[in-house]
Amino acid sequence: MSSLIWPVLFALAIWWVSTGFILYLDGLPRSTFPVTMMMATITLAAALWGLVGTRDDNGVSGGYCAFTCALLVWAWQEIAFLLGMVTGPRREPCPPNVQGWQRTWLAFQTVLHHELALVVLAAAVWFAVGDGDNRIGLWTFISLWVMRQSAKLNLFLGARNLSEAFLPPHLRYLHSYFRRRPMNALFPVSITVTSTAAWWVWQQALALPSGATQAPGLALVGTLLGLGALEHAMLILPLPPESLWKWGLRSREAAALD
Repeated sequence: MSSLIWPVLFALAIWWVSTGFILYLDGLPRSTFPVTMMMATITLAAALWGLVGTRDDNGVSGGYCAFTCALLVWAWQEIAFLLGMVTGPRREPCPPNVQGWQRTWLAFQTVLHHELALVVLAAAVWFAVGDGDNRIGLWTFISLWVMRQSAKLNLFLGARNLSEAFLPPHLRYLHSYFRRRPMNALFPVSITVTSTAAWWVWQQALALPSGATQAPGLALVGTLLGLGALEHAMLILPLPPESLWKWGLRSREAAALD
């Protein structure tokens, strides 16, 4: 059990640092965006190559590498979205008094290209991992994908904390598609499924014999799912989620003063 502490700490650290770093990059002047996107794309290519290289490595290092590479692939779409380069054909606020399926369709248009990019990236990760024994990278990306879709739906249906501070000025129109409510009907399902998935993965890790090299990889995925449950909880708790990444938002504060 003690050997699984390190994967937990690693997942926590990379989750906190990578989120803050992406927020910092996306808050810099827009003149920096092309360079940021170019570096992110080079990193994406390297990450996919890393997944290919570790596809048959079931050792401890293989698990860590695959997990990190999947996060770097995910980071590409986060950066592309927050830079406003891969969003959707609609870049306008939701018209007042629009409800029902029309509001849903307009909201979907704001993220259409982003959703297509996620499908392409998922296919790339699947292809990179192939039929290899090391599935940690694939499970990591799929976990992030499902949790993100769930978070988007919860914001659309209504939540207490809409995380407005995380969106840069050029994406502020997305706020009009969110709803501020104490909770919505989907939220209990989302947090229950995410928590159960985290518990199940951890059960698999703990069931392995002592010293099994696959255990740290499973612990990484289980911790990530647990953090997903925490992020869902932040949607309704009376706590500002941006307080965790104040350092990453400083670039936007500096830009506002210029």
